[in-house]
Amino acid sequence: MNELELKYGCNPNQKPSRIFMKDGSDLPIEVLNGKPGYINFLDAFNSWQLVRELAQATGLPSAASFKHVSPAGAAVGRPLSDVERQVYFVDERGDLSPIACAYIRARGADRLCSYGDWAALSEVCDADVARYLKTEVSDGIIAPGYTDEALEILRTKKGGKYNVVRIDADYVPVEAERKDVFGITFEQGRNNFEINEALLENVVTENKDVPASAKIDMMVALITLKYTQSNSVCYVKDGQAIGVGAGQQSRIHCTRLAGNKADNWWLRQHPKVLGLQFVDGIRRPDRDNAIDVYTSDEWEDVLREGEWQRVFAVKPEPLTAAEKKEWAATLEDVTVGSDAFFPFGDNVERARKSGAAYIVEPGGSIRDDNVIEAANKYGIAMAFTGMRLFHH
Repeated sequence: MNELELKYGCNPNQKPSRIFMKDGSDLPIEVLNGKPGYINFLDAFNSWQLVRELAQATGLPSAASFKHVSPAGAAVGRPLSDVERQVYFVDERGDLSPIACAYIRARGADRLCSYGDWAALSEVCDADVARYLKTEVSDGIIAPGYTDEALEILRTKKGGKYNVVRIDADYVPVEAERKDVFGITFEQGRNNFEINEALLENVVTENKDVPASAKIDMMVALITLKYTQSNSVCYVKDGQAIGVGAGQQSRIHCTRLAGNKADNWWLRQHPKVLGLQFVDGIRRPDRDNAIDVYTSDEWEDVLREGEWQRVFAVKPEPLTAAEKKEWAATLEDVTVGSDAFFPFGDNVERARKSGAAYIVEPGGSIRDDNVIEAANKYGIAMAFTGMRLFHH
């Protein structure tokens, strides 16, 4: 089959809609369940490229959580700590498969933005992944294969309408990419630029110590950015994206947005947050929203209006500004990546507030000296890759 008709395009009025192979060959995907739409497939194909490249670069199972053609999160398959299990609502006991850990961590980067996501896996989807997805709000998944048990579980999700797509892991796309905008065809070569450890050798700061763990985090950041709508900045810790700032016109706004998300990710692990007691039967999205409000400046309004009783079994003790600041200062060993050069040292200053110890960016600004000076001020190790990673 070389063509698949879709319900509509980006919006219901955009008809007809389809995906197809111009050369007449078969599509490299098979829909095993559901009826994915136009945006679903955009997320599916972009997210698959990300996880495939991340697994190739790191040698680790990889996963991503996509929304509106940008990753809400991406991660490699490292075991979950007890705190991570609590924060990411992992009810299942015992060891989880590496690919399940990868997806849980990818979704955990920004659980609010991952609501209704598209999941992507570099490995065969197993029952551990399927059982976790069954309890989350998600639109679909792409993977190179599914175990029988996993497929059986996923086919019961969303009343049997959950989108499940299998992709041919050996598929190699043509070199030229084309798209039409306003009736005019654009063409460019595919971005086949390979991201690997060799790209990280040009460390331009006084501190040149970049351990193996930080190199993995740099590759996670760069490959995530390669498939994030530009401008973009990504914060990574322990093989997991913890903050992605996408599609901003200003570099500093990317850095702030991603840094704020990283701060929120870390704040979810504060002892007061971990100690919150919810009413029985509360849904996961409602817990996520409640935690987000509890850690925000809106909490005092919620207390005054008595709204807390809808979700909390016990009235939570407020998390003060001083406590937030003190907790934020404990976040460390974070890697920050940028898809284009930092034009000013203010980006380094903002990144440092969220625990940045390593930075990876293309370099090439007329103010590189200023950026390097800012990194040296904090003992940050910064590598220049020499390659921009814009994605539009």
